[in-house]
Amino acid sequence: MKIYIIRHGETDWNVTRQLQGATDIPLNEKGVALAKVTAEGMADIPFDCVFTSPLMRAKETARIIIGERQIPLIEEERIKEISFGIYEGLSCSKEHYTVPDPDFMNFFRHPDIYIPPEGAETIDSLCERTTAFLRELAENKDYEDKTILISTHGAATKGLLSSLTITDKKDFWNGGVHKNCGVSLISVKDGVLTLEWENRIFYEEQESKSYF
Repeated sequence: MKIYIIRHGETDWNVTRQLQGATDIPLNEKGVALAKVTAEGMADIPFDCVFTSPLMRAKETARIIIGERQIPLIEEERIKEISFGIYEGLSCSKEHYTVPDPDFMNFFRHPDIYIPPEGAETIDSLCERTTAFLRELAENKDYEDKTILISTHGAATKGLLSSLTITDKKDFWNGGVHKNCGVSLISVKDGVLTLEWENRIFYEEQESKSYF
């Protein structure tokens, strides 16, 4: 089994560094363009099916990557982005920081001591649900010889990879937030999951943004 994991394309809230979480924000014009270039780069990959977060930015990205392929697109709640609760829509940029909690940036800088705001999800919960989905997929005999695309989000991608890349929650963001349309590849053989590569882009480096 081969599992390709892609973070969605750019949104307006990515540009302004507003916390999206579970808020349903579409791709912007550049996000669509980046997804189209990525689709060209992945055109020869024989995907058998796609699992996507139900949020539109991930679904739009998935549909663009699929292109004309006649394959199933399956919505999966467990790969939704982490919720930021009452802080969704607020900006965490240095220039326009509107989050009332000055310690919120622990989410990115010190995830081991991050305290979620009201109505938000914990990093532990995110890792549990995304890892459960990944393990279930890897153990499914119906997919053992398949090539699968997972279209998801920045933190959710790290959650999916967490069991393969970290041993301590403080290292959750090891390597940083994935770029928009950054792609990672996991291979599965005899029940063993191996991260082959992480956060690869198929467009020009200068077109990418590093958010944190």
